[in-house]
Amino acid sequence: MKAVGYKVPGPISADAALVDIDLPRPVAAGGDILVEVKAVSVNPVDYKIRSSTPPADGDWKVLGWDAAGIVREVGPDVTQFTAGDEVYYAGSLIRSGANAQFHLVDARIVGRKPASLDWAEAAALPLTSLTAWEAMFDRLDVTRPVPGAAPAILIIGGAGGVGSIAVQIARQRTDLTVIATASRPETQAWVKGLGAHHVVDHARPLAAQIAELGIGAPAFVFSTTHTEQHSADIAELIAPQGRFLLIDDPKALDIMQFKRKAVSIHHELMFTRSLYGTPDMDEQGKILDALAVLVDDGKIRTTLTRKLSPINAANLKTVHALIESGATKGKIALEGF
Repeated sequence: MKAVGYKVPGPISADAALVDIDLPRPVAAGGDILVEVKAVSVNPVDYKIRSSTPPADGDWKVLGWDAAGIVREVGPDVTQFTAGDEVYYAGSLIRSGANAQFHLVDARIVGRKPASLDWAEAAALPLTSLTAWEAMFDRLDVTRPVPGAAPAILIIGGAGGVGSIAVQIARQRTDLTVIATASRPETQAWVKGLGAHHVVDHARPLAAQIAELGIGAPAFVFSTTHTEQHSADIAELIAPQGRFLLIDDPKALDIMQFKRKAVSIHHELMFTRSLYGTPDMDEQGKILDALAVLVDDGKIRTTLTRKLSPINAANLKTVHALIESGATKGKIALEGF
């Protein structure tokens, strides 16, 4: 089968950063399903691993943690899917990725593809949606109020992949006032179109802009990017006893600046459940199924902003470079082999 992989981690400019290869077609066993991949999308995790992590066995490493496709085989322990089902999912960090014609994935973390979306539109959603959903409901527990705080959530990086879906989920699944950050006219318009009540500029100090809104100190802050740059502002603007979550990887974070307000600090990694085989691993399949209903009901829209075809090394290198630039909005997907 066709696939895209690498053997030596390095910059995307290197000739061998991503290579078109042929690999044996996998066979479904146990609780796995074999998916014929129709589309994939690219996330920051792809370029972070590509630039730093060699294959564990010295062979090819295949990336790709967002996919949509058709179930072609089911393992003997699988009961929720049959051959021919259309699915979407984000996969697992400790297994081979979805940049391949056929991909094995644990059925528990797979959802039924929204019927109203095409393959690329669906592939844009799983990783970011799971991240945003788990962040808000499993980590920040946004349905539990913070006493005296404004019932509001500040989403830093509102136009990015996670931010774009987080804004929508917050609007559709909570009664919170949604404040999102964006710094360019086009990204500000994008975030407003997704449903943000207020948009502030993360290129300027955030605390003063939040105060100017006149709604009070937000109960929740959800930082998707550049947390290190914004941490002092976050500590200033968040409500006492508020809850703060980050998903990026700051080189340094002074948590003591949050102690006076007794702010709780949370991390979200949507791969945690599959990395550790947690007892609630099947929650991810349930979340994706719930999201599909919201999409098909017209309440959530895909965050896809660009599509390339086919899925090959050249196109994946183009998308990796774009994602690494940090200047994209929404998601970029690739379709077809």
